[in-house]
Amino acid sequence: MPDLAWIELLEQRPPLLYSAAILLGLMLGSFLNVVILRLPKMLEAGWRRDCAELDHPDEAVPAQEPRLTLASPPSTCRDCGHRIRAFENIPILSYLFLRGRCSACGAKIGLRYPLVEGFTALLTLAVVAEFGLSWQTPAALVLTWGLIALAVIDYDTQLLPDSLTFPLLWLGLVLSLFGLFTDSHSAIIGAAAGYLSLWLMFQVYRLATGKEGMGYGDFKLMSLFGAWLGWQVLPQILLLSALTGAVLGLILIATGHHQRGSPMPYGPFLAAAGWISLLWGSEINQAYLRLSGLG
Repeated sequence: MPDLAWIELLEQRPPLLYSAAILLGLMLGSFLNVVILRLPKMLEAGWRRDCAELDHPDEAVPAQEPRLTLASPPSTCRDCGHRIRAFENIPILSYLFLRGRCSACGAKIGLRYPLVEGFTALLTLAVVAEFGLSWQTPAALVLTWGLIALAVIDYDTQLLPDSLTFPLLWLGLVLSLFGLFTDSHSAIIGAAAGYLSLWLMFQVYRLATGKEGMGYGDFKLMSLFGAWLGWQVLPQILLLSALTGAVLGLILIATGHHQRGSPMPYGPFLAAAGWISLLWGSEINQAYLRLSGLG
């Protein structure tokens, strides 16, 4: 069946389109679990190799461990080293079938794995429902999946890897050439203004308190949103990130998942705010203007 026929079929049958979106999201969620787990380890291993080369510039530094990539070695149980077989790696279903335990040693499998898969499927469905079968959909999906990985990695390690942030930032600038989400003029200003806005806040906070309130990865993430959505949406993202950070922070503290006074990564809240603005930024602005009597 020609590709256009498939597109027409999906347009005529929304349940089929949404089912495909959920399946795609589940599969990508499984891959994102690998990225979230391995990318920080890959970066750390690279830093160790770089430090060893600096310490011994005239010596060949022997490899201390097998090179870790997103593709190899195959996934295994953390406790017993059991290699995960294909039927044990089906998103969500394998977790339910195995009752959350390794088939070899019975060790618990983290609940995060099916949660990331389900959450990715949910956000993928939301993007497809919002943009339909348009050119915006694949672009918004790439950004959505990247933001999920960035948010969880930052929550775990307080690190926003440049290897994820920079490609997405440049992609946003390229897309602005085609006016997909904003125009190039707004995107270029937005990329600069996004970075500088948080950088200035960082400097003011450091001068006032002597502490660093956020990391440079947050500046780059804000620049990414400016490149994708334009400078006009940056105040909205700042406000939404502050609100989501306050609400979720209080929930985490109340439930004992975060200690009062300990540092909390800002990246997940920034990612959530940027994603909300990606899908519903215009509607939020219009609702605000109506409520304020300016619209």
